[in-house]
Order: sequence, then C-alpha cells, then structure tokens
Amino acid sequence: MIRVLLVDDHAVVRTGFRLLLQAHPETSVVGEADSGESACQRYLELTPDVVVMDLAMPGMGGLEALRRIRAHHPQARVLALSAHDDITHARRALKEGARGFLSKRSAPEALLEAISTVAAGQRYIDAALAQKLALDEGDGGSAVERLSEREFEVFVRLAGGASVQRIADDLKLSASTVGTHLYNIKQKLGASNQSELTLIAIRHGLIEA
Repeated sequence: MIRVLLVDDHAVVRTGFRLLLQAHPETSVVGEADSGESACQRYLELTPDVVVMDLAMPGMGGLEALRRIRAHHPQARVLALSAHDDITHARRALKEGARGFLSKRSAPEALLEAISTVAAGQRYIDAALAQKLALDEGDGGSAVERLSEREFEVFVRLAGGASVQRIADDLKLSASTVGTHLYNIKQKLGASNQSELTLIAIRHGLIEA
C-alpha cells in the first residue's frame, strides 16, 4: 500500500485525485494540504510514502515547500505537479529533489504510474518532457535558466503580478532582499520593468497569458 499526501490549493483538484487513487487498491490517500506551509506540517505528522504536490500555490508555494521538506527529510519522495509542461519548472523541481514531475494535463493513468514509480525510489518524467529536457541541455538553455533558485521564484511571482511586499511575506524575506533579487533578475533577463518580465514568463510557458 502506497500512502499518499495530496497537496493542491484547489479542493476540486484534490477531490479528483483522491477519488482516482482510492479506486486503486495499491494506493491510499492519508492526508491533504492546501498550501506549502500546510504540506510541511502534514508531512511531519503523516510521513507519507509519496507527496503529490502542486508547484503553483499561494503563500510559500510548492517549490519552497519541496525544498524545506527535503532539507529536513532527505528521504522524502515528492512528485511535483504543474499546470504547465514547460522544461523550466520541471528542471527546477528535479533540482530541488523532486523524484518526479508530471503535467496536470497528463492522462489519469499517468498519475498512478508516476506515484508507483516514485514510491519505488525511481525517477518519473513524462517521455515527451524528458526529450525536451535533453534537447534543451544540448542547446545551452536560456537566460531564465541562469537565474538562481530564489531569483526564479521571485521572477515567476513578479511576472504573475505579485508585489514586492507580498513576495517578501510569502517567502519570509525582507522587502530589500526581494528588491535586490528583482534588480539581478532584470539584469540577467534584459528587462526594464514588470511588464517585460511578464512577457518573458509567458513566452517560456511559466504563466498563462
């Protein structure tokens, strides 16, 4: 029996996943969380076999939650989920220690396969996405890839319309630190304002247009 913790800020998504997993005798949903903060707490309480975690959530967010869970529990097996199937989110999640990455657009059976693979201690990446990752490696990547982990988080939030103060609160940073990250992000991406950052994020498939 694979014990699963579901983490997504949308209740309807968690319900759909739970119904899908409970229909299979080899998986059991032992808990749910609607934020990164809650995910860290619930992991401590439940020590599930696999955490299925959405990356794009308000507050701390999935990437930061993944980082914190893995920092305290290196054995944690996390399957990262994203509404986007871009290579940037996938690479970031895998770099932070996720054992697998799956687009929410994937077929339901792909979720079951991914959970089983991750629970077995193996890595799961959709074949099409794995090919994109391999091709991008040969290409040298993009300017977005050169952002540090923290800069990437700040970039995606800024591009999505969040204020500097909101990002500071969510990531437990000072506003001046976020301002420094913003300056570095603009330098690396050749952007002069938030609108240009948003366009870059849309072009890379990091946020919806």
